[in-house]
Amino acid sequence: MKNTKIKKIKALVQTDFVGLYDVEYKNKKNEDRHWMVASRKNEEELNEIYLENKEDKIDAVVICALHESENKLVIIRQFRVPINDYIYELPAGLIDNDEDIESTVRRELKEETGLDLLKINNLTSKEKVYLSPGMTDESVAFVYCTCDGEISDEFLEDDEEIEAILVSQKEAMNILESKETIDIKSYLMLQMFVALGDKLFN
Repeated sequence: MKNTKIKKIKALVQTDFVGLYDVEYKNKKNEDRHWMVASRKNEEELNEIYLENKEDKIDAVVICALHESENKLVIIRQFRVPINDYIYELPAGLIDNDEDIESTVRRELKEETGLDLLKINNLTSKEKVYLSPGMTDESVAFVYCTCDGEISDEFLEDDEEIEAILVSQKEAMNILESKETIDIKSYLMLQMFVALGDKLFN
């Protein structure tokens, strides 16, 4: 049973892709407290989730893809404004409206890498996982799949500065041992790929 109870949500900033909310709650000692939450959802959706216990939808997909012809892991190196630097990541993207997970994976993989989805091997054992619950409610479906084709940047959006890369197990180890900036999801996936190779996708 939860001892913490959310009382009210107030939007501080709302944009097309993210909002910042002041969440008022009572802690386990019945004291009033406030928490700042970044969310992909609008104020109405958050009220339904927090105050009416409506199930929240998955916000995005994270794509762990094996290039079938090359037998290599697909990663990207992307410029991210919040850190003012490039960072190694896995391909990923937001789910549009009521789009299903496979359609989102197919669209985002093509957009960010130019590669074509062949097959979704499996999702995480839990369909929905959270990225950084201390500051955001953003959730993702973590998808293992195979793909093929040629890497291309012709499908990138104007604000996307992405280099797609195919890495072998040895190259994955080199990235892990480098001083390059690495996203936690890709860091863990690179470690698993070094240890398991293509068995990761079976």
